[in-house]
Amino acid sequence: MTTAVLTAPNNLDHARGGSFLALIRHSAALAKRSLIKTIRTPEALIDVTIQPVIFLLMFTYLFGGAIADGDRHGYLQFLLPGMLGQSLAMGGIALGQNLNADIEKGVFDRFRSLPVSRSAPLVGAVFADIVRYLTVCVVMLGFGAVMGFRVETDAVATLAAVGLAVGFGLCFGWISVWVGMLVRTSGAVQGVMFLLVFPLSFGSNVFVQTSTLPGWLQGFVHVNPITHLVGAERGLLLGGPVAHHLLITLAWMAGLLVVFVPLALRAYNKRA
Repeated sequence: MTTAVLTAPNNLDHARGGSFLALIRHSAALAKRSLIKTIRTPEALIDVTIQPVIFLLMFTYLFGGAIADGDRHGYLQFLLPGMLGQSLAMGGIALGQNLNADIEKGVFDRFRSLPVSRSAPLVGAVFADIVRYLTVCVVMLGFGAVMGFRVETDAVATLAAVGLAVGFGLCFGWISVWVGMLVRTSGAVQGVMFLLVFPLSFGSNVFVQTSTLPGWLQGFVHVNPITHLVGAERGLLLGGPVAHHLLITLAWMAGLLVVFVPLALRAYNKRA
């Protein structure tokens, strides 16, 4: 009896701070919890299903004729890969909101009492968002096809485009995780993230060619990570140069992980 009591804390400490495999196992279990929660509240997927469709319809039919001199189909071909990148960035906002709400409800207090790795709740939540990002890709490409969008490359390039978009979304989502650990309410998470996502989305090549923008704005567009993600997506879905945009996008993805994963974990340790 005494031995069991003495060894239990050691086992708990090992589980919490143990191996990388333990972290993956615990994160996968918590990701499953998040997915079950999403299935039970399908309205939580509005931002990755209905919202992208509304934006695609609105920009194609309200503004496409003016922007593309009446060639709405041509504008749809240009627009959809761009909106795919924008929708992935916006889809990550809910990640920080949900984590913030879980902390306020005391969910993370229960996690602390379980023999799981300390960072598993955050990593698990990010893993679960893969489903949300895949949903964005399926909805955008599927509904875009109904509207007349056509992939001009092949299946391999299309899968690569989806994989790149999902990967970028996972990396960008760590910003939302960090913000969710810092601010007090889930509503504040949305407000802060919109202040970040909107300038990145509209100050890019998502909706218009970079050459049509004022010179002072083009400088920002050229260093904007969304611009290079969209450039790579257009190359993979429509054909054209990919390597330059792909390398810069991968560099941005690595930078986001290096900077915001430690920041998010540090903020989480302080708050939870």
